[in-house]
Amino acid sequence: MTFSPHGVPAPLRHESSPKARQEADDDALIKALQARAWDPGLRFDRADVPVAWIVERYGKPRLEQDRDDIVSYCSDGTVQLKTGAEEVTEYYADAPRGPLFPPISLSEVEKAERRIGRRLPELLWRVYTEVANGGFGPDGGLASLTDGNRAPRHLRDWPCAVSVHERNLSEGMPSSWLFLTYGGCTMEWHVSLTAVDNPVLLYDTDGYTFGEDPHDGLCHATSSLRRWLATWADGGDVWDEVL
Repeated sequence: MTFSPHGVPAPLRHESSPKARQEADDDALIKALQARAWDPGLRFDRADVPVAWIVERYGKPRLEQDRDDIVSYCSDGTVQLKTGAEEVTEYYADAPRGPLFPPISLSEVEKAERRIGRRLPELLWRVYTEVANGGFGPDGGLASLTDGNRAPRHLRDWPCAVSVHERNLSEGMPSSWLFLTYGGCTMEWHVSLTAVDNPVLLYDTDGYTFGEDPHDGLCHATSSLRRWLATWADGGDVWDEVL
């Protein structure tokens, strides 16, 4: 027992439990994910802005400058810019906020779990039921948990993590790896459903030959799903840790 300077027993301090602190941290993370995922200018690492709008607002020389935030020019008259570009912030400043694909119900998550054959991490449950059913995040954006979602102006449905998981199983992938999103070229991000803290795995589909150990295709592992999501929510690049 501790005592005050006057010899009177000091009141005990009731510190929050590790579980309570983790729940509070996850609450903050979910809010940060909502803020970015529901902003059409920030929900991906890149955003499309009409070339005509940029020329009208800033002048043609704006796009003729030597700059590293221009990703590509698109055939529909838009330019794809990194989300930190001033043009992206200005163009989407008054755009309606909301998820590309609305969050799904707990019963829909449970249905997905039955197809996968494993439970999802609690944090991933919250992402899909409180933030969005995919359609935001690093690289190509998180896959949905349900089939049939299609983003505006897209000709194909958004990837479904469960359907990709079923396909991967047929190709010899571990059942404990769940597809999160494409990483460009032959790279994919997966989350481990069984390892402690659910590390996120960067996997190269060309990194191993069919019939060999899929682990040969692993390029990198982020220590936890929580860290991977928090890096993106804070405006960081999940590739910065990849060596």
